[in-house]
Amino acid sequence: MTQTRFDVLTIGNAIVDIIAPVEPGFLEREGMKEGIMHLIDTDRAADLYAKMPEGRQQISGGSAGNTAAGVASLGGRAAFVGKVADDDLGNVFASDMAATGVHYATTRLSGGALTARCMIFVSPDGERTMNTYLGACHELTERDIIPDEIGGAAITYMEGFLWDPVEAKKAFVLAAHYAHKNERAAAFTLSDPFCVDRFRGEFLDLIRSKTIDYVFANVNELKSLYQTDDLGAAVREIAKDAEVAAITMGSDGAMAVFNGEVISVPAFPVEQVVDATGAGDLFASGFLLGLARGQTLEASLKTGCLAASEVITHIGARPQIDLADLTRQHGLAG
Repeated sequence: MTQTRFDVLTIGNAIVDIIAPVEPGFLEREGMKEGIMHLIDTDRAADLYAKMPEGRQQISGGSAGNTAAGVASLGGRAAFVGKVADDDLGNVFASDMAATGVHYATTRLSGGALTARCMIFVSPDGERTMNTYLGACHELTERDIIPDEIGGAAITYMEGFLWDPVEAKKAFVLAAHYAHKNERAAAFTLSDPFCVDRFRGEFLDLIRSKTIDYVFANVNELKSLYQTDDLGAAVREIAKDAEVAAITMGSDGAMAVFNGEVISVPAFPVEQVVDATGAGDLFASGFLLGLARGQTLEASLKTGCLAASEVITHIGARPQIDLADLTRQHGLAG
């Protein structure tokens, strides 16, 4: 086994988030369904950007990138693999990752698609509606998977969204192979119920074939995976299929399933949910780092829930305070 260089290495779509609050009625006028991620083309991206109100925030994002940033804020050694273009937003993404302390060295795309961007409209109740132009991030290939980086990570964590482009799918499987070759764990998140609907059979095969060891899902994604409205039934199924499963339940907290045992913890209370963007991503940060450092499942769940509780109190999917300090205040540092 190679020496551990990173606690958690994440692989996913490298996206710059552009976030702005919107007034009631905006989403309906623009033909958007609240709380859903819409894939858009270049023209639609330009149109929506022009309609975003002043005061918008621009920061590197993407689910796996957010998780890596959370791991670093918690005091962990984090790395990220994802594709950006050699353009201005690519510079923004790389600079932001460096500023958060995340190792990021993926070769940039030249002469092709532009860096991906996601325009996130935040409703008054904190719900987020995403409009995503994927661009360069869908150009990730097996050439971007570095064996020594994967082998040096205690856990490699990937997005279900990577399963859309064929070449990225190959990179996903190759990364899991290198993780297992070095006796490390491979994990992934189901990402979105619609993603599960498209790839249910393939996702189940990834889990049941043990290509993936740890599975992350929210309640709706897990129910979709097993095509049931009964959460208990879905939990019993994932307990049979996955080595470890982590399920987020919003204001009800989170649960983990291991060896048939279900462990649940409550959510940490917050005064107001400002923006739900990144809650699942930051939960994964805490839970993954806990596992990487040998914490109990209960402690890992609590750390995940604590990290999620911070990110929902402000606009944006990255923590705004030092999460390592926050965990120490709650007796969860380890």
